[in-house]
Amino acid sequence: MTTANAAAEESAATGPGQERKAPGRPRNAQADEAILEAVLALLSDGQSAAAISVEAVAAKAGVGKATIYRRWPNKEALLVDAVGAMKGPLPELAGHSVREDLITLIAAGRSPLGQRYGKVTACLLPELIRDDELARMYRAVIEPRREVMRQVLRRGIESGELRPDLDVELSLLMLNGPSMVRSMMPWSPPVPVEGFAEKLVDAVLRGMAV
Repeated sequence: MTTANAAAEESAATGPGQERKAPGRPRNAQADEAILEAVLALLSDGQSAAAISVEAVAAKAGVGKATIYRRWPNKEALLVDAVGAMKGPLPELAGHSVREDLITLIAAGRSPLGQRYGKVTACLLPELIRDDELARMYRAVIEPRREVMRQVLRRGIESGELRPDLDVELSLLMLNGPSMVRSMMPWSPPVPVEGFAEKLVDAVLRGMAV
C-alpha cells in the first residue's frame, strides 16, 4: 500500500463522526451498520438531508433513538459518517504511471457503490451549501481521497510525466468534477459509461502532459 493510501485509510478509519464518540459500553458493529445503511437508504430514496429525522433512521434501522445518540451527537454527524462509510476502501494504486493511477481512482467512483454515492450526494448538496459545519465535516471525509489524487499528480510532476507548472488544485477539479456530475446526472450529457474513466483522464492529460 502506498504512503498516501495508508494515510487516507487511517484518516477514514477515524473520521469526524468517530472522533466525537464518547467512551461507554462496547460498540455493536451490527447496530452501527444498520444505522448507517438506514441513512443511506433514506437518502437514496430521494429524501433530503433536512427531511430525514433521527426517529426515521431509528425506525428503519430497527433500533431505538438512544442507540443512535450514544454513537452520534447529532443528525449531521450521523449523515457525514454514513457518507464516509459508503465510500469504502481506497483502491490500490500500481504506481507505474500517472495515467494508470488516475484511471484507477476515477473508475472506483464509477462502480455501483460510486453511483449510489452520487445519488446520496445530490440529496446532501442543499444542506452542504447552507450548513458550514456540515460542509466542514463532509470535507473531512472526502479530503483524504482527494489527497491521494494530489499525490499522484505531484509524483507526475517530479517524474516529468506532467508539466512542471501544473496547477494541482485546478487539475483535481477538472478530474473530479465531470465524474461527480456524471454520477448525479447520468442522463446529461449522454456520454457512454464504457471507457468513461479512460476518456476523461486522457482528455485532461492532453493539457497536463509535457
